[in-house]
Amino acid sequence: MQNPYLPYPVRIDDITVESEDRNLKTFKFVFLNPDDEAKFAYRAGQFAELSIAGVGEIPIGIASSPVEKGFIKFTVNKAGVVTSRLHNMQVGDIMGVRGPLGNWYPWDLLEGKNVLIVGGGFAFTTLRSSIIYMLDPANRKKFNDISVVYGARSPGMLLYKNELIEWEKRDDINMHITVDGTKDPDWKYNVGFVPPITEQKAPPGDENSYAIVCGPPIMIKFTQPVLEKLGYDHDHIILSLENRMKCGIGMCGRCGIGRELVCKDGPVFTLAQVNRTPREY
Repeated sequence: MQNPYLPYPVRIDDITVESEDRNLKTFKFVFLNPDDEAKFAYRAGQFAELSIAGVGEIPIGIASSPVEKGFIKFTVNKAGVVTSRLHNMQVGDIMGVRGPLGNWYPWDLLEGKNVLIVGGGFAFTTLRSSIIYMLDPANRKKFNDISVVYGARSPGMLLYKNELIEWEKRDDINMHITVDGTKDPDWKYNVGFVPPITEQKAPPGDENSYAIVCGPPIMIKFTQPVLEKLGYDHDHIILSLENRMKCGIGMCGRCGIGRELVCKDGPVFTLAQVNRTPREY
């Protein structure tokens, strides 16, 4: 049995600055030992611990998709000691990745269904992984209609801009990009917060439709009643509570909400499951 606290050594292969404030960067890693990539088999929705020797580790959702081979990606917000050190590292530097951890979006259940994705801010990482997975030629026929509502504070804070543009051109995914506000006269997408844009643009829910929601708690809070109004049942609303993750395996207890441990039992829950925990969303 492998030690669950032991990270795989990885090398930084590429760094992309995602946001205009330069606080969001996407790191592309390759495993030093090629056999470790197979051991790190993951599914869209899971997370991992990024570790820097002598500094610490931080749980981050996996931004790459299982259908992307030869590397893994994480988009990291500079917000603490570990993430600040990571933002100062360079291509070629060595660090650790521990995982994959947590559960994933219920892909077997979602096959043959309409899927609505609602995301906000830099929490869009695991949703990128999910979209890439569903749009893969080997998987696209497994899903019916795919719709996406994704928002950020401003155009310069949107993640994965080139991919958003490419997805918007496709006829097999309905993209609805929005920003809270902008003075850009050339902005051609939506302006408004994610919940009202979801109410305006998202398809109605039914027994064959599921919604996946990942974003800031305030966005999740105000998106829930919108989805209910659109007709999505609570067991068809799938949430990722990524802000509660810590050690990754439920040992430290910091991720507890009632009897559930977000790191171990989540981070993916249905709203029906969340409703059975102490009310925080």
